[in-house]
Amino acid sequence: MKLGARIFKTGIAIVLALFLARLLHMPNAVFAGIAAIFAIKPTIYRSYLSIIEQLQGNLIGAIIGVVLVMIFNNNVLVVGLGAIITIIIMLKLKLENNVSLALVTMIALMETPGEHFLQFAGIRFSTLLLGILSAFIVNLIFLPPKYETKLYNSISNVTEDVLRWVRLTSRHAAEHQLLKKDITVLKERMLRVNDFLSMYKEERSYFKKSTIDKQRKAVVYRQMVILLQSSFDILKILHRYEQDLRQLPESVNEQLQELLDAIMSDHEKLILKFLGKIRKDSEIESVQLLEEQRNQLMELFLEDIEAENCLSQVQKFHVMRLLSAIVEYQEQLEHFEKLIDSFQSFHKDKNEVTVEEINED
Repeated sequence: MKLGARIFKTGIAIVLALFLARLLHMPNAVFAGIAAIFAIKPTIYRSYLSIIEQLQGNLIGAIIGVVLVMIFNNNVLVVGLGAIITIIIMLKLKLENNVSLALVTMIALMETPGEHFLQFAGIRFSTLLLGILSAFIVNLIFLPPKYETKLYNSISNVTEDVLRWVRLTSRHAAEHQLLKKDITVLKERMLRVNDFLSMYKEERSYFKKSTIDKQRKAVVYRQMVILLQSSFDILKILHRYEQDLRQLPESVNEQLQELLDAIMSDHEKLILKFLGKIRKDSEIESVQLLEEQRNQLMELFLEDIEAENCLSQVQKFHVMRLLSAIVEYQEQLEHFEKLIDSFQSFHKDKNEVTVEEINED
């Protein structure tokens, strides 16, 4: 397990919550620390949403706790009834992520002494709110995450592995079972890529100009993820229909390899171009193929397959599915190049990409 910024932020939030609670002479400062644990989130925006939801959850738990104690006293059976009511209400309001904290609030209030119940309940409720506020302050100030760096490196690493497998599989050199296992791992890594993209888009800038610049860059990153998905779809098709593709004529197999190699090479070049490591006026040949030329190439594939009569009708459909995926991959690549050209042509001083290349977490 790798130590990340969130682990340290959790510790800092707990310390801050306990320190403030003791500074304000609040009894049972531990509740502030507990609330801080629940409130730590990976992004500032998610932390803000969490505060809103947790305030609602705390209020629901507090109201239920106070009402039940005022009516039935704080019998253990009443506490159990209060927990059931709290859970039902939280689920109805779609606040299931904060059920635990609402229950903590309810139980903390119902276990307060009887003589000055409302006074103690108010103090404990304030203590919990102090913990939530402490977590938000820590999220806002300490160790802000660099999600652009994480996003780029995650995309780059997964793309590299996918394209390596595509090259091997298109040459029928991949070990079938090993690739099957790695496809499952790649799916999980791609989910993480999408999580990083969501977190990057959720990060809020403090100035309007910075927000616009970031939105422009987010469009390019989103296309990088779409392009990664297109290459992964081709890998899955190559793996699934490996035996059918082995039966293709040698000339078709060679043309297929050449086309995939050219497109994948351009995929890699465009990522480097986005980083500014390739000249903006450099030619990306396969991306610039005319639609007519590409259609002629696909027709040639089909003519060779029909002439050899080496595949069944179902197998031909499988090959057609691969060709369709290749066309989709190439079209997404063309769109990616247009986005990069647009990105690098306007507001050049704002559209610099500076990310540290590190190993994927």
